[in-house]
Amino acid sequence: MYKKFFCFVAILVSYCSLFAQDLTQVAENKLKELQTLVRKAESKNLDATREKLTINTAEVFLKYAAWDEKNVDKNLIYFQKVGSFKDSAAQMAAGLAKFERSEIVTMIDGSIATLTKVIAGKIIRKPAFAIDWAKVTLDQDQLTYNARPVFLHDYTWKPDDKALEKFQGQLDGFFLSPAFLENEQGDLNKRIKESLKTKRNEGIGFVFFNHKNVPKWIDEKYKDIHTGERLFTQYDIDHPGAKEMQHLLIKETVPFTAGRKYSELGYMLANEPHWNSIANTWESGTVSEYTIEKFRLWLQKKHGSISTLNALWKTDFQDFKSVKMVVPIDPKLLGKPQGYDWVAFNMDRVTDWFTYLHDEVRKYDPKAKTHIKIMPQLWSDNRTDHGLDLEKLTALSEIIGNDAQTDHIPNAKKSEDWQEKYAFGWRKTSMPYDFMKSVSPDKIIFNTESHFLSVNRVRDLYTKPEYARAVFWMAYMQGLNACQTWYWARNADGSISDKAGIGYAGSNNQQPQIVNEVAATLLDLNAFSEEITAMQRERKAIRIFYSKTSNINKLTHMDDVFDLYESLLFEGLSIGFATEDIINKQKNTDWDVILIKKTPFVTAEELKALQGYLDNGGTIIMDNESLQKNEYGQAHNIKLKASKGKVLIAETLAETKLAALGYIDAKGGLPMLKIEEKNAIGSKGCLWRLVENKDGKKVLNIINLGKTPATLDIKTAGKTCSYKDLFTGLPKAGTVTLQPLEVFFAEVQ
Repeated sequence: MYKKFFCFVAILVSYCSLFAQDLTQVAENKLKELQTLVRKAESKNLDATREKLTINTAEVFLKYAAWDEKNVDKNLIYFQKVGSFKDSAAQMAAGLAKFERSEIVTMIDGSIATLTKVIAGKIIRKPAFAIDWAKVTLDQDQLTYNARPVFLHDYTWKPDDKALEKFQGQLDGFFLSPAFLENEQGDLNKRIKESLKTKRNEGIGFVFFNHKNVPKWIDEKYKDIHTGERLFTQYDIDHPGAKEMQHLLIKETVPFTAGRKYSELGYMLANEPHWNSIANTWESGTVSEYTIEKFRLWLQKKHGSISTLNALWKTDFQDFKSVKMVVPIDPKLLGKPQGYDWVAFNMDRVTDWFTYLHDEVRKYDPKAKTHIKIMPQLWSDNRTDHGLDLEKLTALSEIIGNDAQTDHIPNAKKSEDWQEKYAFGWRKTSMPYDFMKSVSPDKIIFNTESHFLSVNRVRDLYTKPEYARAVFWMAYMQGLNACQTWYWARNADGSISDKAGIGYAGSNNQQPQIVNEVAATLLDLNAFSEEITAMQRERKAIRIFYSKTSNINKLTHMDDVFDLYESLLFEGLSIGFATEDIINKQKNTDWDVILIKKTPFVTAEELKALQGYLDNGGTIIMDNESLQKNEYGQAHNIKLKASKGKVLIAETLAETKLAALGYIDAKGGLPMLKIEEKNAIGSKGCLWRLVENKDGKKVLNIINLGKTPATLDIKTAGKTCSYKDLFTGLPKAGTVTLQPLEVFFAEVQ
């Protein structure tokens, strides 16, 4: 059987090889043609940076294709690791080199066609420019280069290859692990210490704190330190040895990294942290007695007396010392007082841990900035048992860290809402970014492991380049400043990296057009960085009230939050969030109205914050089911009073949207444009923003996130608009039709 299978693969390889030399020659001939056009363009003082990118990408992937042609057997192993590829793994591996070369030819053809029009004056583009990452600085909510904002992009594990540096990123940094500690006196591994001492201070970057490996001496000293560990934090954060270990590591390393260019993008305190604790769910686990003891102290502070706790929990504990908790907890406890207390405590203890790490780093580098690679879908997707309080951790860090992802492949196991209306699932990025920027508007967003292109479940070798442009354009428009995409798993010669794991086949490592389009998108984003930055900074006039209390108690609360968010997102407004802390700590004049919907559970402190907002003249639009109960399901004995403000009642989603937009319109806060969208779905899918640039011109950005073409009737003061396409310099008038994933970027005239 195996003999027949490998004979089949050999026949496929031979068949595909018949075309390989022809395609290689075609690509090389077209490369020469494009190079000639570049020289011609530059002789006319026309910018050809985008075409130089294509040449660079083509040369890199022609080398990769040559390797793939000779190593079908190695690629076959990786294609077989992907469930959706198993049935076609042999054909995909055998045809990979041909696919890559075909992609290269298509990519070069597109560049030739565009540059020919540029030379002929049929396209007028804003010049692109390369960034020297060594000269980029971090200035509050923007990265700056040559006195203007810039956006950065690189790939995880990209090899040290000069051919990749100019267009694929120059991110620098350092990797730190507790395993580098030789003993409990804190002696650092000599090789690591020497590397810290001698490392050249080149590009801007970040320091990566790894928590997967603990030193041997810790294991020997504390036999129980692994109780309560999780996938990427392989020790108990509540164990006394955890702080001992981290103190030594930070004390011995941070003085070397302080003030260095490669730490300017901060110290990443953890990789994808999570302490899931509900039985029979992903990555759930137990906790140590140290954690349970902390829980008892937390309960005592929270409830004061054991009788109060027993009344809520329906238990009969003699005192707080006798309180017991089985972890992972029974899912039936969710929505009940006992479940609430555990989930809230789990968040508090994790916040305490990161506060310790943050403060310890700042002790040895007072100007340090920190961030955490939080998986934001843990916030947006109805999970609360992970221990991550997204608001508090965002406020704690000086940089907004994350590894946001999107979905662009239908889920074979279950239908997801985005599949019915949208070209890709944007919820896991869009909503968290708007939330985190509401919490910390003056910080950059740094996605240190972007999963926009692929995750283990979501991979498609034939992904459209238009998708790459749409998803990155959306993310940067909504606040992203720097991004490291998962991942570059090839060595400089094209061979597969030892780090490739199961995520290699069907990824960007085999997609020249995708890699080229991501880099081309960044060139365009940077060409118009001031306009994109203005979109990031747009005032969030409408705020959705987010209650962690309702999120913990309602199993699908974030679905309700998303429904309200989604209903407002396509109206040309930047949507924000309000919380107890945002109301209490930020200027209430930063927004015009707070919307509260399907939020029955709130603490007394949350109610107090909302009342304070009304006392200061604020406006709230809410339904009657919200703000009724405290965190334990007990009815509140106080209600909001309009005071100096307004409380408007709107029950349905449609009523809430209508009331909110009407209120903003009455205050003159809606965009000057009115956009009527028609598509086959019947619901809006075009995300748009309108800003004024430094020349006083109105710049309109539209991305069709919908799964069908959209026809847009765009008017101002009742008159149809005309435009100048900023990608091509070409005039446009009348209605605009956008294909799914198409980005429209124009000056409104």
